[in-house]
Formats: sequence, structure tokens, C-alpha cells
Amino acid sequence: MPHPIKPVFAERYPVALTMGIIDFTLIVLGSYIAFFLRFRNIEMDQWYLLATFSSALTIIIFQIATGCYSSWRGQGIIRPLGRQIAAWISAIGFIFIILVLLKFGHYYSRIWLTSYVIISFFFTVAARLVAFYLLYRARKKGHNLKKVIVLTDSTRNHFIFNQKNDLQKYGYEVENIIELDIKDVNQNVLTKTLEQCIAHEIWICLPLSSSTFVKQIMLSLQNHMADIRYLPDFSDLPLLNYRMNVIANMATIDISCSAMDGPNRALKRAEDILLGSLFTLSLLPVAGVIYILVKLSSPGPAIFKQYRTGINGKRFKVYKFRTMKMHTEKDGLVTQATQDDPRITKIGAFLRRSSLDEIPQFFNVLQGRMSIVGPRPHALEHNEYYKELVESYMRRHKVKPGITGWAQVNGYRGETDTLDKMEKRVEYDLWYINNWSLWLDIKIIWMTIFKGFFTKQP
Repeated sequence: MPHPIKPVFAERYPVALTMGIIDFTLIVLGSYIAFFLRFRNIEMDQWYLLATFSSALTIIIFQIATGCYSSWRGQGIIRPLGRQIAAWISAIGFIFIILVLLKFGHYYSRIWLTSYVIISFFFTVAARLVAFYLLYRARKKGHNLKKVIVLTDSTRNHFIFNQKNDLQKYGYEVENIIELDIKDVNQNVLTKTLEQCIAHEIWICLPLSSSTFVKQIMLSLQNHMADIRYLPDFSDLPLLNYRMNVIANMATIDISCSAMDGPNRALKRAEDILLGSLFTLSLLPVAGVIYILVKLSSPGPAIFKQYRTGINGKRFKVYKFRTMKMHTEKDGLVTQATQDDPRITKIGAFLRRSSLDEIPQFFNVLQGRMSIVGPRPHALEHNEYYKELVESYMRRHKVKPGITGWAQVNGYRGETDTLDKMEKRVEYDLWYINNWSLWLDIKIIWMTIFKGFFTKQP
């Protein structure tokens, strides 16, 4: 039989669960502080005591329901804080509904109630930050760590080896690495080897192509008391925002999904409406001057319209100030602008270098067809050409195209005269989709304003 292993401190005294007691205490303390600030004494009557302890219990119940007191091991600070914020919003909403329905609101001071919520919420958030910091310090010193045995193949190409040094801050430590001959898994030898090992968990770290051997390995582990996890390596697959999900009680691994779903999509749209309106109003005088200059530069319309591919492959018309003389292209051919291109007008050259030709695309943003930040839309003919040459090229269209993007602020804009340039642009676009956040968008907009407008590229 495998040797028993001494449980880590957090198993005997779960930190996350202990926070429930701390939270309740801090919420009650916040109520008393708010009461003192409002009435200059701490002798609550029965109505305030009832409100204090019932609301504190309600908040704790909502935090339990949202998983605030489940194990924090393996998580960063963002997810637990997100759960806590969701729990507080739901609990406060529920409490206010009860106060209205039971007509108890007139018993309580609004100043006390508002101060109570703010102070208690601040206390509980601060307590979590302190707890995470103390856990981080303890784990840096080798405490509160679960020991892990890694089962892998001889190549050791699994992503776990790139993150091995980061596991400690999440509460894990690789105790031993056992290499397996995937083509011939000897169950008896593996069983005897594992019986000599002491660990809290065993991680099966194999590429997806070796998943057929997991069953044999599991048979070797059937009498082992450690927790067993399977970490398939998808590095040989082109992934886009992959995550675990449950559909109809079936476990799924989503390997190609957009990050702009649900609340994220609404947040992204709100960002576009707010900033798009601000930029549009601010740039209207500039747009008026440019419109006149383009009309005077050469015959033809001032606004250039061209079909591009939008989100989920839908076509839309993109607007730009015309920067070239009117000309015709052969069917199915779109010639990219090059350095010293004779088709580009003088004002057009300036507009391209300064990116001011993109101003009309803010109307595309307000229409909902584009975003301020996202992968730049390419001509339809370019999509048809590059989708067969660049891996995962069309996955750029899982989100709305943008006026500026992560690839552009990192230098991959303008003419893509080599396949390597397009591959790098797509690489940056897919990184943006995988790592999207509101703060990343703000960073890209900031970089565009201060270094992304002017370029020597055509």
C-alpha cells in the first residue's frame, strides 16, 4: 500500500472556510463602526441588532452559494474576488428587496445602512487580500504545499514543464517526475514504483495523442490514495480561448471559442459606444477638413467603401477616407499599397502615415459592425488567399474587427509583402483574443494615441 502522507495545514484548517468566520466577524464589526459614526454610540436597539446579524448571515449564505469558501488552491486572487463581488451585489439586492416588501426601511438610518455596506465590504476584501498575501509568503518558504508526482512521456514536452516554477505560488510542488514508455505501459512496474512514492496528488501529463494509454495508467493507480488529475496537453492543436465547460451534464473542453461572450460582449459594446461617441464628437471638425481636402485632391468620392469580413465571417462595408486616385482592379485582385505607390495622392500619403484615413470607421463602431480595438479587417480577397497559407487565420473573425489592434501597436501594420509578416500579425491578433480584457483595450488605445498613429509604412 502507498505510504500515507501528512495533510498540509490548509487541509486540516481550510483557509477559505476559515474566512467565513472572519467575514461574519468583520461584517458585524463594520455595522458597529457605521453605527458609531452615525449615532456616536455603540448601543444598538433590537431593530439594528436584528438587521446586523440577519444581513451578515445573508451575505455569508450568498458567498457560500457563489463558492467563496471553496478551496483557493490552484487559483489566483482574481477569481475569488470576482465571486465575492458577485455575492455581495446579489446579497445587498436581496436585502433591499426584503426591506421594501416588509416595509422595514423606515426603521433604519440610510446613512448607517450605506456606511455599513461600504465599510463591511472593504473589510472583507482587505481580509482576502491579506490572506492571499500570507499564503503567498508561506508558500514561498515551502509551507502549505501539496506534493505532486508527474507522470509523463520521455519527451517531457508537456506544458507543465514550462510552468513548473510557478506552481509553488498556487500551492503545489512537483516532488517526483516519472517517465513512462507510452508504447508499453507496464502496470505492475508502475504500481510498485508509485507505492514507494509519497504525494498528495498524481498528475497524468501526456499529449492528447497518448490519451488512449490513460486507462492503463488509471488501472495502475486504482489502489493509490492520492488525488489523480489528467492534464491533457493541447500544444499540438491550434487553440482559441479554450476552457472547461459542462453541457447537458457532459464535461467538455472548448478548444476554439470567443472571449467576447455574455457579460464580456456587453462590456465590450459599452466600451465601444462610450469611447466611440467621445472620439467621433472630438474628431468631427478634423473629419470635416479632411473631407474637403480629399475632394480637392483628385476626382471621386471622399469616402472609400469596401466590403470586409466581420465577426463570425459576416461581410460589412468599412468606411475610410479615400487616399488613392480612382482606379479599377482586375476581378478577384486587390493590390496592396506599397512604398511610393503612384496611386496614392499627396493628402492620401499624409492620411495613411497619420492613420487619419481611419476616422470614418468610428461610424462602423457606432453601428456595431466594428470595435475600437480588435484585429484589423482585411480585404475579402486577402482572406481567401491567406486562409490556406496561415494556420488559424480565419479565427481572427471570432471577434469584431477593430480600428486599432495589438498587432498594429506592436509594429505589424501596413503592407504585408511577405508571408512571415502576415503570420506574425495573425499571431498577435490571436494572442489578443485569448487574453482580452478591458484593461488590455485601454492599454492598446493608449499606445495607439502616443505611438501608433504615425508610421512610415504605406
